[in-house]
Amino acid sequence: MQFKNYQNIHEILKETVDKIPDRKAFAWIPSPGQTESVTWREFYEQVRKAAKSLIALGVQKGDSVNILSYTSYTWLLTDQAIMSIGARTVGIYQTNLAKGCAYIINHSDSVLVFAEDARQLYKLLEVRNEIPRIEKIILMNGSHEGNGSILSYDAFLALGEAVPDHKLQAMIDSVHPDDIATIVYTSGTTGVPKGAMITHDNATFTVQSVIMSSDLREGEETFLFLPLAHIYARLITYTCIYRGITTTFCRSMDTIIEDIKTARPHFFCSVPRVYEKVYAKVVSGAETKGGLALKIFNRAFTAGYEMSDRINAGNPIPRGLKIRYAIADRLVFSKLKGALGGRIRFCISGAAPLEPSIARFFHAAGILILEGIGMTENMSYSHVNRVNNFRFGWVGTPGAGIEQSVADDGEFLVRGRNVMKGYYKMPAETAEVLTPDGWLRTGDLGQIGSDGFLRITGRKKDLIITSGGKNIPPSAIEGLMITSKYINQFCVIGDRRNYLTALVTLDADNVKEYAAGRNIPFTTMRDLIGNDSIVRLIHDEIQEKNRRLASFESIKKFTIVPEFTIDNDELTPTLKIRRNMVVQHYSDAIAAMYEDMADTEIAFIKDRHINQRKSRDRRVSLFDTRGNGAVERRIREWRISR
Repeated sequence: MQFKNYQNIHEILKETVDKIPDRKAFAWIPSPGQTESVTWREFYEQVRKAAKSLIALGVQKGDSVNILSYTSYTWLLTDQAIMSIGARTVGIYQTNLAKGCAYIINHSDSVLVFAEDARQLYKLLEVRNEIPRIEKIILMNGSHEGNGSILSYDAFLALGEAVPDHKLQAMIDSVHPDDIATIVYTSGTTGVPKGAMITHDNATFTVQSVIMSSDLREGEETFLFLPLAHIYARLITYTCIYRGITTTFCRSMDTIIEDIKTARPHFFCSVPRVYEKVYAKVVSGAETKGGLALKIFNRAFTAGYEMSDRINAGNPIPRGLKIRYAIADRLVFSKLKGALGGRIRFCISGAAPLEPSIARFFHAAGILILEGIGMTENMSYSHVNRVNNFRFGWVGTPGAGIEQSVADDGEFLVRGRNVMKGYYKMPAETAEVLTPDGWLRTGDLGQIGSDGFLRITGRKKDLIITSGGKNIPPSAIEGLMITSKYINQFCVIGDRRNYLTALVTLDADNVKEYAAGRNIPFTTMRDLIGNDSIVRLIHDEIQEKNRRLASFESIKKFTIVPEFTIDNDELTPTLKIRRNMVVQHYSDAIAAMYEDMADTEIAFIKDRHINQRKSRDRRVSLFDTRGNGAVERRIREWRISR
């Protein structure tokens, strides 16, 4: 298969519409268990209608238009209409605060904003005086009375009725491969958001590369819950348009489990956090049942892991193992597959590292997770594992037409037509990441195997260099620790320190269940964060994981803190930890973990001795994970000092 040089993104849509006009293109879930859908022909007619309305509002080629909304059919429809006339889609995460919205609207020089609902509208009204270029706001759901500058989506669509077809077609024909299709602002784990300029050629090349490097089949269906403000979700939808794959949109992040059963996808793409959550839920559910059910579960996975290892090694499958696996599938694995709709052939994981043991767990159950890698600056795609050629813990080989390299300092580089044009209005920042000969500096540290497989060892900016000179990528340690069913999030600390510590959040469901089963009194999660028995539980979990780490990689102390969230700016919209914000928010707790270890240990023992821990507004619990011998010695020293 050779690459075709498309003029613009609209051309790939038109090609699919002409080929399969009456097949189902997109679906959504208006209520539990129910779906509505449109054909490719119907979708295309709606795109043209929306595009004409943009023209009626005076949107010109090169103008930026914002969409402030969660993922939906209307989001994608609007996006396709914007790009079809040569304007630029600029998504804004629905989780952004009003000030963050104003920054992106102004920095991108936007002329029009689409807002999902009243909640998002009120954000814009809050900063109305700070976004003077915006004359109209289109409300995608609902209506707003008494303000002529705010239109409902139906009222917006009616505006284009007088725009002639030839005028729309002239604008579509004027869009060229090097024109900017979208400006995608990085969610940013550090610094100010930067707007990556993605061209039409970036998009049309990348979707072809994805198809050449994957097993996506025309007529199949997928399920989308990732934010369309992120390029990862956009790439999925553009690829499905190119391949003629039906996309069903999730109602919200809170309804994924329910909606995926309705959508029944053949594949779906996700971030690792979702797989981690499912893994923890499945394992804890089996352990809670105990008895015979747990024995059946464990025996099933014994067969599953044996099957997985043989498949990975390319070894034949003995008849006895096939029989044991078939029984395991009927009794255990079929339930997990059923929870994902029952038709899953494979899943894709990207945007952050996936712990290899979790990928192996799913594969043992008959669900293959193909890990890949990409970033906003390269259309969220450069590598992916293949259905018939994969490795757990590696992000696969390069996509068709994409080059890879590793710099002298270990930074992974990528080059190809998927790489952005640059950062909007940020030439200095552009020069920092794009070399004169076209290589994109990814910021990831990587190793390339002799067979072309890439393994990411960490983030260059996140690399912890201890005072003893050890270079430690924290992501692998964090991925290992969150395989504990009691740990929700894990943030390793230790740069320029003499040992590693961590900030830990609790898995609410499993920790509450643990507490209830042991008559530990609590009303809220804050009570459990400060409870000695829970602290000891997390200590033991970390100690067990520490056995798999080198001494200099092991966690010596930890602090239990409330859950990191998007709202408190400690997570990106793709659920990656903003390490700098977390460190800033918990600077006192971190400092306490690096006080003299004897003083810290004695203080903890005193607290336990008198059992008088006091609650604080933002309660945390500190604990040292060294062996009991050290604790006993400090107890003796403390008693003597008394």
